[in-house]
Amino acid sequence: MTEKECVRRILLIEKEQERRKQSPLYKYNTGDTVHLKQVAFHKCPKRNRWVFGGNRSGKTECGAVESIWMARGNHPYRQNRKDVFGWVVSLSREVQRDVAQSKILKYLPPEWITDVIMSSGRKDSLESGIIDQIKIKNVFGGISTIGFKSCDQGREKFQGSSLDFVWFDEEPPEDVYRECKMRVLDKKGEIFGTMTPLKGLTFIYDEIYLNSGNSPEVWCEFMEWADNPYLAVEEVDTLTHSLSEKELDARRFGRFSDDSGLVYTEFDENKHVIDPFTPPFDWQNNISIDPGLNNPLACHWYCVDFDGTVYVVAEHFEAKKDIDWHSKEIERISDSIGWRRDSSGRLNAIIDSAANQKTLASVKSVTELFYERGIYVNPNVNKDLFSGIARVKEYFKTDRLFIFRNCVNLIRELKSYRWGKGDNPIKKDDHCLDDLRYFIMTRPKSERPKESLSEIAKDKLKLAKKLRRTR
Repeated sequence: MTEKECVRRILLIEKEQERRKQSPLYKYNTGDTVHLKQVAFHKCPKRNRWVFGGNRSGKTECGAVESIWMARGNHPYRQNRKDVFGWVVSLSREVQRDVAQSKILKYLPPEWITDVIMSSGRKDSLESGIIDQIKIKNVFGGISTIGFKSCDQGREKFQGSSLDFVWFDEEPPEDVYRECKMRVLDKKGEIFGTMTPLKGLTFIYDEIYLNSGNSPEVWCEFMEWADNPYLAVEEVDTLTHSLSEKELDARRFGRFSDDSGLVYTEFDENKHVIDPFTPPFDWQNNISIDPGLNNPLACHWYCVDFDGTVYVVAEHFEAKKDIDWHSKEIERISDSIGWRRDSSGRLNAIIDSAANQKTLASVKSVTELFYERGIYVNPNVNKDLFSGIARVKEYFKTDRLFIFRNCVNLIRELKSYRWGKGDNPIKKDDHCLDDLRYFIMTRPKSERPKESLSEIAKDKLKLAKKLRRTR
């Protein structure tokens, strides 16, 4: 190759690089301005990921870019595949054209497209028509396919195919969601969704947000306007003042809501749920049990540091088991975390006073049955519901109560516990919350002026704030 030819080729490469830099996909979360929650979504390794966000929070871009990266085979954070087949599911054909399809076309470089199959409209005007499939060059060779579906077609239209991914743009009907889960089964594919929760406490609220099945593959996050670095502050203020408080919950913050309010509004999963660590032995304080046989028995292990901050470090939660089985599990978990015992080698715990009653299957009480199995349970607990709720709320409000991420049932109950009629909480899924109340009522009120913080506590709060800023 001559020197002149070499220079010519270098100039062509540089020209092509400059052209690519103008692509929206190239600019997506690069440079000085980065949408951190979008990046967290793309990096998450789970196979069922959801973003609950308000309008203009940046949630739809997540789904569009994720779909293109997976189809192209150049996802920066996942194991890529050849000849990928995925669906983009919208509520209707019109919504598909105006939202999900529009975003796909925005971020998909035209030179990657090998063919487009239209449901209606013309190929020379993709934006105004309704697309059935887009064929995309895969970097490993071959062709990937992004197909478009709409929920108003009915569940039957979602049968048959074997898929690598499904992107739900907004919340689908439950039967469509179940059918799509079956479609990704063969290929161990992925489901991801981006939605504004406008329908109240639906099956997505239970299955994804609460993770009622405790699936290790479920992940979700909330996006609001302030998380979008590309949205001007003035625009946020204008939008905020134009909406009611209830509308703001859904359309700005992406929160689920219904006619009854959450009890523990002070609980913030992003702040109060932390990764497990090994607490110092001196922090070990007590075990708290809410007994149940047909209902779940809930049990948690509580540590308290030298500043009075409470840590829930382990969990046992199971229904339809006898005391013998529960005792062995409590012993096993205690041994696994090195929990202290008394001079007689027994574990000590507090328990609901109902444990003093005789069971139908035994002439002995639950308290006596636990004692015979090496666990001394003290039934003298303060069961006042409203005082207990107020005390727990205090601890969350002052950031003196943290829960290890492995305590999944306690976290789920905190997120779902709501007020019902007559200003009473709805008596449902509250077994973990009961044992939490019993323990917190053994602690002093969490009224702590800032000037009383020790130097260690001040440093701890600084580290916590720094950690939250980097998430």
